[in-house]
Amino acid sequence: MDGLFTDGPDTCKTVMTEEGGHDCDEDDLPDISVLKLSSQSEQIFSPASDDEELPLIKHGESITDRRSTFQPHLSAVENPKQVQRVLNKLYENKKIASATHNIYAYRIYCQEKNSVLQDCEDDGETAAGGRLLHLLQILDVRNVLVVVSRWYGGILLGPDRFKHINNCARTILIQEGYADSTEETSKAGGKSKKPKSKKTK
Repeated sequence: MDGLFTDGPDTCKTVMTEEGGHDCDEDDLPDISVLKLSSQSEQIFSPASDDEELPLIKHGESITDRRSTFQPHLSAVENPKQVQRVLNKLYENKKIASATHNIYAYRIYCQEKNSVLQDCEDDGETAAGGRLLHLLQILDVRNVLVVVSRWYGGILLGPDRFKHINNCARTILIQEGYADSTEETSKAGGKSKKPKSKKTK
């Protein structure tokens, strides 16, 4: 995991170029209900070597489409070290670690510099991290890490996979109070199309 943040705050890394041709049986898909943790077990303290508490990790509702399952995870973070600690804690969960892709993006407001530190990771799902980061920018959320885990079900979803990743992220951001409502967020992100006028001679 060393070097996750070496490319700088405004970059997004891409690892693979397509969804991939993974063959997967329905029996191989994880039981997402196992990821729902009780509120007591969500708050986990770090080892004695670190002074900071591990930020609370929230797990959102999953979306399943054509045997692919998407589930969002969210944590309030204040520095890149907390981002790394949350990611490490998530990867300790065997179900999350076994996901085909764990796409994430975060934005952290640096008050003393009056700037935003942000980064993203595709984890092999081409351009997904950048799209997730773009959603966080549109919603202007700060001090938050959003991870979307995808378990590939054997059927290519095409562009629908990006819709599911962003819908998962948007839903958990709304549930946790980082964004207002679906109507307002869709207005902020949508571009109005003007009808093309026909040229006359």
